[in-house]
Amino acid sequence: MKDLKARLAANGVRFIAVEGNIGAGKTTLARLIAEESLGALFLEEVDDNPFISKFYHDRKTYAFQAQLFFLLNRFRQQSDISQRDLFSELIVADYLFAKDSIFANVVLEDDELVLYNRLLEQLKGKIVNPDLVIYLQASPGVLLDRIRRRGRSYEKGITEEYLSGLNDAFNHFFFHYEDSPLLIVNTDRLDFSASREHLEDLFARITERFTGTRFYVPSWEPGLS
Repeated sequence: MKDLKARLAANGVRFIAVEGNIGAGKTTLARLIAEESLGALFLEEVDDNPFISKFYHDRKTYAFQAQLFFLLNRFRQQSDISQRDLFSELIVADYLFAKDSIFANVVLEDDELVLYNRLLEQLKGKIVNPDLVIYLQASPGVLLDRIRRRGRSYEKGITEEYLSGLNDAFNHFFFHYEDSPLLIVNTDRLDFSASREHLEDLFARITERFTGTRFYVPSWEPGLS
């Protein structure tokens, strides 16, 4: 799509966050948007978390350490974003800072969650909200298949049941989300990296001005316009 950055900027979109469950395609789509718009790309540093492999082997023991590392790492990145010139460049991130609490509420014990929430309250007021959030949905079976295909060793223990629980938590979070315009995209039958048609159609949607929550309906499906 010609001049994606200019079309987004014309609608006041200079910071996009792509969000979704494990395996939803967040990083892939964030990269594609950044490449097309020549935007600055901020990726969640999952592999840098020294507790992530231990967490998937023993969630109860290592959940708190893993979650705190993610929280502080995400805050460091978001602090960098807040210092960028959002009037002259487009920022694309493959996560939403506020989503950190989704995983925390799923994996932490009650006493751990109390400590986590106290720290989160101190940090979240310093974060810049995105101008657009793209929430990628997918069914647990599709997510698990994608996770298996990418072959990360520490993700071998992820189950469809775990992904289903996270899906419920993500859906609940975004049902109540009002901080930015929200585009919800079901990716069960979409492949933005393999299909230029799919990608162009999504680009057309994200360059349309809207408020509140909108559900993406592909125009290339038969019988749809």
